[in-house]
Parts: sequence; C-alpha cells; structure tokens
Amino acid sequence: MNSPVHHRHRRVPFAGAVLAAVAATALTLGAGGAGAAPTWAPAASATIHPGVQTFTAGAQCTANFVYTDGTAVYLGQAAHCSGTGGSTETDGCTSGSLPLGTQVTVTGASKPGVLAYNSWLTMQQLGETDANTCAYNDLALIRIDPADAGKVNPSIPFFGGPTGLNTAGTALGDKVYSYGNSELRGGIAQLSPKRGVSLGDDAGGWTHTVYTVTPGIPGDSGSAFVDASGKALGILSTVAIAPIAGSNGVGDVGRELAYLHAHTSINAQLGKGTEQFNGSRLS
Repeated sequence: MNSPVHHRHRRVPFAGAVLAAVAATALTLGAGGAGAAPTWAPAASATIHPGVQTFTAGAQCTANFVYTDGTAVYLGQAAHCSGTGGSTETDGCTSGSLPLGTQVTVTGASKPGVLAYNSWLTMQQLGETDANTCAYNDLALIRIDPADAGKVNPSIPFFGGPTGLNTAGTALGDKVYSYGNSELRGGIAQLSPKRGVSLGDDAGGWTHTVYTVTPGIPGDSGSAFVDASGKALGILSTVAIAPIAGSNGVGDVGRELAYLHAHTSINAQLGKGTEQFNGSRLS
C-alpha cells in the first residue's frame, strides 16, 4: 500500500463539475486566457519565478508555476505547505490549514505575498467527499504584491517552459522534468534540475506517480513537473514507498486548476514560459 508523506520542510532543529472545468480550462488556455498577460520581466533578471523558495509560518516549499488573471499575479505552491498538522496528514478534506490572508515570504520579492487560494480550505468549505479529490487536490496560490509584479517571469529555470497545460495525463515510461529547490541542498543549484519517468496515472487522473534519479526531498514540495513537451503536468505533493521506494506523487495541475475555476471566482490561468523548453539539457 502507498504511504504518502508530504514534503514541506519546517525550520526546526534538523530532524463532474471538475471534469467540465478541465475542458473549459484547456480551451481558455488555448485561446490565450481570460485577460492580457502581464509584461513579464526578462527571464535572466527576474527574481520571482518557478522554483523560488516560499516560507509559510516557517515551512519551506518550492514554487511551481506562475499564474495570472490578467491583473493579479500569483505564484503556486502546494496547499499542504500551509498545513498545520504533521507530514503524514495528506487528506485535504480533513487536514488543518492556515487561513486565507496568511502572509507568505517569497524569495526574490521585496514584500510578502498573501495566501489567496488553498484547495484544502475550499474542499472543506464545500464538504467535498470524493476520496481521490480529497487525497490529491493540493494547490495553493500566493498573490504577489503589486510592487513585485514586475519582477516575475513564468519560465522554469534550466529547462524553460511551461509551453501549456497537459490535459492528457501520462503513460508508463513517459519522460518528466522538474526543478526542486529545497534548502536542505545547501544552495547547490546543480542538484535542482531533475529528469525522470512517469509510472502512469492513478486515482482517476488526479495524480501521477513519477520516479527521478534524485527524488524530491523535504522543501521540494510544490515544485513543478512538466512532460516531454514542456507542458505543465503537476505539482510535487508526496513521497511514497510504493510502487517504488523514493517515487513521488505529483498532483495533476490541470484538474487542480479546474477545481479552482469550478468553485471560486479566481480566474487564474497558467503563465507560459518566455524561454523555449529544452529537456535535452539534462543528459
């Protein structure tokens, strides 16, 4: 049996509506989103981007993708990064979370961001009962302060992209790419880019089990995964001991965004990278 554990790292002493919304989300992204994309900072000089560290009440995570509604700019992290329970509390329908409005420190920003959405809180407010949704819907959005919006670029470091949103899932053996940034790596940037393979989809498409040579560790939680075409696949959520020890559970970002759109008024869309995706950079 799979025994998932979340990856956030705390600075302590070292020790049906959704399916319709998935289609709507894909169509919206294909049409360019709900509003004009902001003018992004150049990738080479942007200080806020996928892969930066976020800190929520002492818990360090890694940002996944950039999102925008045409006006506000959001940075994604895992919903469990603001969780108030232990690392084994992975059911978003019952696990505690800090409230919306909580300040989040974002590396590269001059002012704290604000927790604007948390899938756990939304599911609990709705009384969600679907087991797969409760277990794997793990997305939060941090609203970037307007003073820092001009410092943002949506490109993933090292690889580039995302080129769009994956809505087809993965099959056994499909290549995946990620960029983790746990502070436990001591700032060694060469350890952040990762390449691996998918072991296939699970839980009705809500999660993808992936295996990378260097699996995600505490602090990598929330980091982005893209497919072989550079499309946004998912968000690192858990580490598992089965089917392969050290494999990771990656929540499907398409379904997570669809849930957001179906149940809130936030029309945040995925920000496409300005840098061309190149998965072959990591040989």
